[in-house]
Amino acid sequence: MIAMAKAPKEYICVMRLHGNVSENEIREVCKEFTGQIYQRPPLKSSVKRVVRIRTIYYIDLLEISNRDVLMRIGCEAGTYIRKLCHDIGIVLGTGGHMQELRRTKSGVFKEDELRKIILPVEKVIEGIPKITIRDSAVDAICHGANLAAQGILTLESNIKRGSLVAIITKKGELVALGISQKSSEEILNEERGIMVKVRRVIMERGTYPKMWK
Repeated sequence: MIAMAKAPKEYICVMRLHGNVSENEIREVCKEFTGQIYQRPPLKSSVKRVVRIRTIYYIDLLEISNRDVLMRIGCEAGTYIRKLCHDIGIVLGTGGHMQELRRTKSGVFKEDELRKIILPVEKVIEGIPKITIRDSAVDAICHGANLAAQGILTLESNIKRGSLVAIITKKGELVALGISQKSSEEILNEERGIMVKVRRVIMERGTYPKMWK
């Protein structure tokens, strides 16, 4: 799903350094890698190897044992932890590589939830701005229609042009995901026109009665 793929990630990682260095140096260098960084995907990757910007939200050093560094890393989707360890090793002057990796969080999902087979799909959209629509508009959206101003009941105030939004029913059921064509303020001032271009329909057709021609 789009939301899951783009959601922030958290990992527990063991980085093995190739030489000895003080704990203070490790901590200082890890601070340098917090924030926006430049990454080129590794040779063995499924994407084009071009330099891109990724955000590291935090690097928590949990334990340092000889040359092994246990870290908790929060990062933007698409960040290569293996490459991050390699680059930290270079800056430390010792070299280094990723020894072990475990994903502990993806968006709103924690490690124990990632292992569950069934979760309400609405769980995925907890961090996404929402637009509530009329019951009469639901089935049209399920058939691929874009969301027009007339179909909107309420919306959250943090919607921006071009942002991903969740289209939900009055009961909070997820109908679809789409790209907002206007900001929250602009949508409130519109009476007609397409407000959201639907990108992924989630709800099955026929869940709500057909009320369109």
